Amino acid sequence: MLVGYARVSTVGQKLDVQLGQLKEAGVEKLFQEKASGAKADRPRLLALLDFVREGDTVIVTKLDRIARSTKDLLQIIDHLEEKEVRFRVLNINLDTATPTGKLMLTMLGAIATFEREMMLERQAEGMARAKAEGRIKGRPATARAQTVKVVELAEKGLNRKEIAATCKISLASVYRILARMDDWGNPYPNQGINKNTRLHGNRDSDKI
Repeated sequence: MLVGYARVSTVGQKLDVQLGQLKEAGVEKLFQEKASGAKADRPRLLALLDFVREGDTVIVTKLDRIARSTKDLLQIIDHLEEKEVRFRVLNINLDTATPTGKLMLTMLGAIATFEREMMLERQAEGMARAKAEGRIKGRPATARAQTVKVVELAEKGLNRKEIAATCKISLASVYRILARMDDWGNPYPNQGINKNTRLHGNRDSDKI
């Protein structure tokens, strides 16, 4: 059976031209709808894909009437081939049952792969450029990862509030880190918190 599919993007557009061409091609069963090609959910197209059976031929006037992209087209054709359904496009004389048609599909597949690889390459280049310009940074260091820096700043005489601001961590985190250090800047063996511990500084320097 020859099965046709026609689509226009908006309600204001007419299907007359497509319907006339499909009728001339001998279409016996017709699926038509008014829906944007950008939409993945096209009920009549889905109905067509479910309707066709082995030996049928799906006919459209142009590729962009049935597919949103090269990838979308190849997925539709793969589905039809699995059901052993032929596919024809009138304006470019594409027929998947002919050697030329199969060659065109191979070329379309190569183009789709190329487009995908180019997109990934552009994304990678964009990320690298953004990182180089400082617009994208790695994951912020956690307070624990900042331990060495906190201790170094404390040894330079900065108070807790200044250290927190410099390291961009909470004041509580600064106190926890320094509370785990002895007067020589070494971690206590039990990693416990000693509220009486002070690291190279007096009480006044710790005031908030």
